[in-house]
Amino acid sequence: MWLVTGATGHIGNVLVRKLLGRGEKVRALIPAGESRDPLKGLDVEAVTGNVLDLDSVFESLRGARGVFHLAGVISIMPGPNPFVRKVNVDGTKNVLRAAKESGVDKVVYTSSIHAIQRVEDGVIDESLPYDADNPYGAYDRSKAEATLEVLHAAHAGLEAVVACPTGVIGPYDFRGSMMGAVIHDAAAGKPSLYVDGAYDFVDVRDVADGLITAAEKGKRGESYIFSGNKISVRYLFETIREITGRGFFQMKIPFDLAKFAAFFTPLYYKLAHATPRFTPYSLEVLQSNSNISHAKATRELGYKPRSVYETISDTVKWLLESRK
Repeated sequence: MWLVTGATGHIGNVLVRKLLGRGEKVRALIPAGESRDPLKGLDVEAVTGNVLDLDSVFESLRGARGVFHLAGVISIMPGPNPFVRKVNVDGTKNVLRAAKESGVDKVVYTSSIHAIQRVEDGVIDESLPYDADNPYGAYDRSKAEATLEVLHAAHAGLEAVVACPTGVIGPYDFRGSMMGAVIHDAAAGKPSLYVDGAYDFVDVRDVADGLITAAEKGKRGESYIFSGNKISVRYLFETIREITGRGFFQMKIPFDLAKFAAFFTPLYYKLAHATPRFTPYSLEVLQSNSNISHAKATRELGYKPRSVYETISDTVKWLLESRK
């Protein structure tokens, strides 16, 4: 029996599908009131609780051989966010404590590539430190701090490993991630605005496979980057156009104009109750160094991401069929 926190998320529900496909039994820790639609029809033992409730974490680990800890709050909004830190850091501490005292065989923590220290040049790999003081956002800092807690627990003897995915895209995006919305709108022929930039995107199915292999072969206290392929926003749109055979209006926005508009992100978010496409964080990511290596994961875990064309094609197909 494997416990999966964050099982209804994008990576989480795909991981559950992969585990079930291997004949594993899965228990999902799901907060009260959270939609379980991503797990609909799956043979999963769903228990109500959350990572901030230590008792429910202990109870969910009863009889489990290990835990995939994915539960967390993502935010690309500027400024401090105490709730993001509380869930991502304190929740992780609870999982680590319960795992240690329950004597589980393995903890696999899903961190983020953004928890790693930014570098302007060169290759980004596991030799770089986690940066809990980086200036780019509350989410990045919280994931770095939580990751350091995991590594500290591993140093103290807990069988724990860390996984750092890059930008995750792919099918089964039930909640509608930011990039999922971008891909869907373009595939549906809606007008799309974009800025020059590129980033490394990885298939959610490859990340899920990587997490399972990390549980099997990952070395205690080690981190593994699960990256995919670096592509530009323009390449993404042109690939969607090729796959669908449908043209759509697209306009490149000057970066300085997008940066100016991003100053009004908090106001837009407050009034529209939706995250805008251009935020200081998203623009920084598109302009950042995205030369990211998965050589260690390939060498030690046999990790091999699929082609980005296959990922985009499968994502487009799933998004269009699921939102008819």
